[in-house]
Amino acid sequence: MIASFLLIGQSNMAGRGYSQEVPAIINEGIKVLRNGRWQLMSEPIHNDRSSAGIGLAGSFGAAWRMDHPDVEIGFIPCADGGTSLDDWSVGGPLFDHALSQAKLAQRSSTLAGILWHQGESDCFPEKAAEYERKLKVIIDTLRQELRAADVPLIVGGLGDFLTSGMYGKYFGAYPLVNEALLHYTQTAPLSYFATAEGLTSNPDGLHFNATSLRILGVRYYAAFRRRASVTSPLAEESKILEDIYNRAHTRKERLFQLEHRFATGKIDVAQFQHESSSIQ
Repeated sequence: MIASFLLIGQSNMAGRGYSQEVPAIINEGIKVLRNGRWQLMSEPIHNDRSSAGIGLAGSFGAAWRMDHPDVEIGFIPCADGGTSLDDWSVGGPLFDHALSQAKLAQRSSTLAGILWHQGESDCFPEKAAEYERKLKVIIDTLRQELRAADVPLIVGGLGDFLTSGMYGKYFGAYPLVNEALLHYTQTAPLSYFATAEGLTSNPDGLHFNATSLRILGVRYYAAFRRRASVTSPLAEESKILEDIYNRAHTRKERLFQLEHRFATGKIDVAQFQHESSSIQ
């Protein structure tokens, strides 16, 4: 049975990392729910915007697989860029979509966790003051509707780069959101925080870059595995990513990559046939 994880929040969960900046993660044990079916993961996982790219889930899934080589992991992508907590309110379209997708996934998987990253759209003092209360309503209702009282929730901190970017004037209250996220995990059951300390952004100063999202995914997984918040960078995170990138691909994974290159016009028929005949 696939262990599934619901991905919700805004653009830094959906992922805006540039794919050319990091090695691809291809692992036949990592799946994504697309059109109600589990398909082998390729990035971007989300398609909320045409700018979707690398997210944190890829490295989370690869770290999971290192600890669970015989268990498939599946992602339920439901994050949407630019959305506030009010956009995620119970009964709204984003909440209902995530709920329906998670219920669909539960037909063929066991919900193992909820991964949340959101808050940039609530970086105003009056919104930050209500953040924890609103988040609690959303998560409590999700747990109730999905019968997931025992399912861990991992939330991530907002990047410290937010106030120095081109949109910095809109993010003065980001420390208040981070405080609300951390306090929520300290008081809510089975809820854990993953810090964004030391992580960097794309040129827009708003979205984590691909390298940082790979690290953040490792931190999310560490919080999930330890059942404890990760409040400072991990000493071993670079080594974990090195192991992920250096893992030898299976025959199925090599064929998957070859077929993708062919389907996207990067190689012609002759090269596809030649290379496919040599994959053992």
